Amino acid sequence: MSSTSDDAPVDWSVYLVRCADATLYAGITTDVDRRFEEHAAGRGAKYLRGRGPLELAFRAVVGERGVALRVEHRVKRLSRAEKESLCEQPRALDELVRHARRDLAEARAESE
Repeated sequence: MSSTSDDAPVDWSVYLVRCADATLYAGITTDVDRRFEEHAAGRGAKYLRGRGPLELAFRAVVGERGVALRVEHRVKRLSRAEKESLCEQPRALDELVRHARRDLAEARAESE
């Protein structure tokens, strides 16, 4: 887990936003509701501007920021059909998280 300045643990989440044109946008944040409100208000990711109405299609807490970044990268590489499947069967994210955690652990071991 990541920490804030007062050392309270912070969990990061990965989320998918469905646009009016049926595309899916992937992102990470520590507060999905706040971030989605920003997207809906036209702030934040340029990709989402003018693509409303937006729908929060998927969210999952994945842990620390490094894992979240790696999971987001993997989700962005998924096909549209695979992203839709993830929205319907969130347990499919477990494998992506496992791989991301392994990759992060390997990267940390190499840097030591």
